[in-house]
Amino acid sequence: MKFSIEEITDRKGEIAEGILRLLPDWFGLESGIIEYCREVNELPLFAAVTQTDAVVGFLSLKEHNEFSGEIYVMAVAPEYHRHGIGKALLEYSLEHCRNRGLEFLQVKTLGLSCPDSFFDCTRKFYFKVGFRPLEEFTSIWSDNPCLIMVMAL
Repeated sequence: MKFSIEEITDRKGEIAEGILRLLPDWFGLESGIIEYCREVNELPLFAAVTQTDAVVGFLSLKEHNEFSGEIYVMAVAPEYHRHGIGKALLEYSLEHCRNRGLEFLQVKTLGLSCPDSFFDCTRKFYFKVGFRPLEEFTSIWSDNPCLIMVMAL
């Protein structure tokens, strides 16, 4: 399947919502979806766009300071999993971060102390592309342990 990665400047919340709602095993909390969709409007958002102009995945970045950033939210429509879209979105985002002079990138995901087959796949993906577990916290998210994974750029 052919696709390109493009920076999106409008309708970011709408694009995010359309894909997040396809992934209830990862994004099942309505309040979380609403917050992501509101926040991405103010952040850089990169999208995987097919030849027919369908957006099938996105990644949004948040800069914390002059040295570090975070993958704020990333999602790929289920029928496009394992097609290289996540990796392509990440590679595009890494280049963006390096061009901005960032030295570190982090991502937060469900912690290892909460076994879940869907998030096992998520953690494996991030590990495969170069992120490493830093620390798990129980105080970041109210109901779930949060694993912070990091990558030096």
